[in-house]
Amino acid sequence: MKQNDESKYIQQHLANERTYLAWIRTAIAIIGVGFLAATLHFNTPMNNFLNHTLAMFLSLFSLLLGFLTIALATYIYFRNRKSINTQTFHSSFKFIFYMSSVVVSILVLFAFYYLNIVK
Repeated sequence: MKQNDESKYIQQHLANERTYLAWIRTAIAIIGVGFLAATLHFNTPMNNFLNHTLAMFLSLFSLLLGFLTIALATYIYFRNRKSINTQTFHSSFKFIFYMSSVVVSILVLFAFYYLNIVK
């Protein structure tokens, strides 16, 4: 049997697929945070306009960031697949920086939302 480029680097391709699936799980969790914020907020008796706005913004922000994470993860998966086959792999520090900023921004929004509810 003739070996192709993909079969030469089976372990790297499998690791790339596991990483992709981990990013997809992370994106689903980010989207879930948005649904959780909306569900919890609108199931509590609050009539403050700022609270409603914050809950909606947090929900939409999480949804958009989740979809952006899926799109970037898919792009990086195919980029890594190509670079594994051509042996020109470079780590993706920009995506790590993006995900760190996403998590920090969602935490800041949650903190602002919580501090506004406690008042």
